[in-house]
Amino acid sequence: MEKISVFLDDYRDPPEGYVLALTIDDCIHLLNNFQIEHLSLDHDLVDKYRNGSLLVQIMVREKLFANRITIHSANSVSGKAMYTYLLEAQKDSLMSNQIILSHRPLPLHYFPPRVLQHYLDIM
Repeated sequence: MEKISVFLDDYRDPPEGYVLALTIDDCIHLLNNFQIEHLSLDHDLVDKYRNGSLLVQIMVREKLFANRITIHSANSVSGKAMYTYLLEAQKDSLMSNQIILSHRPLPLHYFPPRVLQHYLDIM
């Protein structure tokens, strides 16, 4: 199975080398059909009900994971909730403890070089 890195966002452009998923349905398709090295998730998407929070719930329920998951949402409350949900899934043994979780909010208009390094380290 081909290994890729995925960036779920409907506003920001993905870092170089990442596959862009605009919706959670796009992301679920990629999780089902590829081995995901790094999955970076936004919360706020065009569809307010099919957002990043729903995606992480589906991921845990369906056991669809990546080797590394980053929550990059600028929505501080919802991004933290997504991160906490995944940490709880690890704590409850619903998700492997070997999956690396990060909470690194990204600005909407500019990726500072030190922030981009988090993504370049994957390549």
